[in-house]
Amino acid sequence: MSNYSTENLRTLALVGHGSCGKTSLIEAMLYRSGMIPELGSVERGNTMCDNDALEKEVGHSIRLAVAHVDTAMADLTPVRIHILDTPGYPDYLGQDLSALDAVKSVCAVIDPTRGPELLTRRMMEAAKERGLCRMIVINKFDLPDADLEKCLEELRETWGPGVLPINLPTRNRTHVIDCFDREDGDSDIMTVEDVHRAFIERVVEEDDEMLERYLEEGHVDPRLLHPLVTKALREGHVIPVCFTSAKNLIGIRDFMKVIIRHLPHPGEANEALFQKKDGSPFRTYPDKNLPVIAQVFKIVNDPFIGKIGVFRVHQGTIRRDSVLYVDDSKKPIKATRPLILQGKNTQETDLLSPGDIGALAKIDELQYGSVIHGDPMDGGVRMRPINFPRPMYGLAIRPARRGDESRMNEVLAKMQSEDPTMSVEHDPVLNETVIRGLTDMHVRSILNRMRANFKLEVETAAPSIPYRETISAPAEGHARHKKQTGGAGQFGEVYLRIEPLERGKGFEFVDQVKGGVIPYNLIPAVEKGVREVLATGFVAGYPIEDVRVTVYDGKSHPVDSKEVAFVAAGRKAFLDALAKAAPQVLEPIVSVEVTAPEAYMGDIAGDLASRRGQVTNTEALPGGDIEVTALVPLAELENYATRLHALTQGTGAWSMELSSYQPVPAARQAELAAHFKRADED
Repeated sequence: MSNYSTENLRTLALVGHGSCGKTSLIEAMLYRSGMIPELGSVERGNTMCDNDALEKEVGHSIRLAVAHVDTAMADLTPVRIHILDTPGYPDYLGQDLSALDAVKSVCAVIDPTRGPELLTRRMMEAAKERGLCRMIVINKFDLPDADLEKCLEELRETWGPGVLPINLPTRNRTHVIDCFDREDGDSDIMTVEDVHRAFIERVVEEDDEMLERYLEEGHVDPRLLHPLVTKALREGHVIPVCFTSAKNLIGIRDFMKVIIRHLPHPGEANEALFQKKDGSPFRTYPDKNLPVIAQVFKIVNDPFIGKIGVFRVHQGTIRRDSVLYVDDSKKPIKATRPLILQGKNTQETDLLSPGDIGALAKIDELQYGSVIHGDPMDGGVRMRPINFPRPMYGLAIRPARRGDESRMNEVLAKMQSEDPTMSVEHDPVLNETVIRGLTDMHVRSILNRMRANFKLEVETAAPSIPYRETISAPAEGHARHKKQTGGAGQFGEVYLRIEPLERGKGFEFVDQVKGGVIPYNLIPAVEKGVREVLATGFVAGYPIEDVRVTVYDGKSHPVDSKEVAFVAAGRKAFLDALAKAAPQVLEPIVSVEVTAPEAYMGDIAGDLASRRGQVTNTEALPGGDIEVTALVPLAELENYATRLHALTQGTGAWSMELSSYQPVPAARQAELAAHFKRADED
């Protein structure tokens, strides 16, 4: 297959709310460039990017899809656009965020009848934080009820004065007019001349000499402005707006032309955010002759091919049979068959250059976030972590068929490797396995894929809330463990003190024993006994955290002191101290963001208050929407998605992430403690 030089590569992620037309836009680009013979549609389930059976069933993207468009326009050099199709619902935010480190530009796709929505705003802000160039496409601009002037105003309110059209629809909305090169044309929303001037003036502000020249002469040749356009894009000084109708194939070639002419190639874009183990920056260069640096941003477990690691090459060249390394491992791997992706299809390629997005199959060492490198000395290099929301919505699961426990664990490991916002927890006390995701829909999609792709049926139940325990006062504890059974006995005595730590600090164990009253080799046994209590709890059976335990004295016996004696003494001394330290049960408090039309503000706030929620902020958004932020106990959010749907007639959206752990109300702590005691008695 054809290979492109780094200068002729572009990488772009399409982001935006569901049904805005991202998948259809990519389909139209593939069709217009001659890469597919027939235009597919989301409704028929035959697009290049929505290729999963579950995606076809639900009618929207669930996982990040990878494609490429090879363009050949008469007046432009052929370019390959690596393009990522992101899911359009907050339930799959982990997939969306994963795309950011694979691209140098992000394009928000907007439905003009809805304007910039919650997920779109969040992704554009994340793109800005990662130093990516941003642009906007107003898709479906030819809808009869599309108020384009109002939509543009909402976009400027959201992202600032740098939001400027680079083309415009014709008056009859059957074509678009280039406003970068041209100053003439007929549009019904604003004049081409005004748009041309506004864009050029914004760009020339990036260079004092060019600005002075423009002010003196009143114009500047647009062909001279490419370096300034890319500079303005890198700095977020300009966010170009294009108009398309993917369904009717209007503005597609114009959109691709803007990508080719104005979006930066890998050598022009901002640097990737790699860092060394100590946190200092590690600079990469898009030079094909340097040692390879590539980062895995997607894992696929294909039932036929096996495990596939999808990555972006940042530096160096990956060739067939290249010898590479993964993360800190000194064991080399061989790139036997480098691949390039086109939806669900894979194609072999001879080489992958800086700026290419490619894949390697059947290499178990590859995980999400892995760095592939050609120099074993680069093992400590990592991409600066993305701030993924913490998965909080959970379901307890168990295999429907006895004997499938081991297979369920294998399948869960594969699912977790594909999704950075999925977690799997196993509580040995309750013998309960819980899968957690961002929302109910996210978790249900995981279960559906387990059933469809791995033929694994599971039973589900509401999980136990992940309560924690802590202490609120310092205290001291003492215990002597003495046991005589006729032969060698057991003896250990421990004095310790405990004190609360700042929330989120976890556990600290401090050894202040002097004079060897507890032999140094038995101190770990004391800590082991303490940790046994940490795991099983004191008040209600939940893990204890944010506590420092200091062992400062004790006694031992030259014959009878052994590990088992000091494990028991440490455990009992810790329990003795906990009883005096005002122990508390903590519950997870999540930060909830709800977006809905302003008319539903009262109902939303009232419902949150009924769930022991505290509204912390309300913000008016463009288009008559409002965003409500609140702190709510996780235990109170069961079935919230269903309730919000009913309150807002399906127009509300929400997301949540862990904020903190706070003490439960006294009555609830008493209930939990009583249940725990009854369990002990049983």
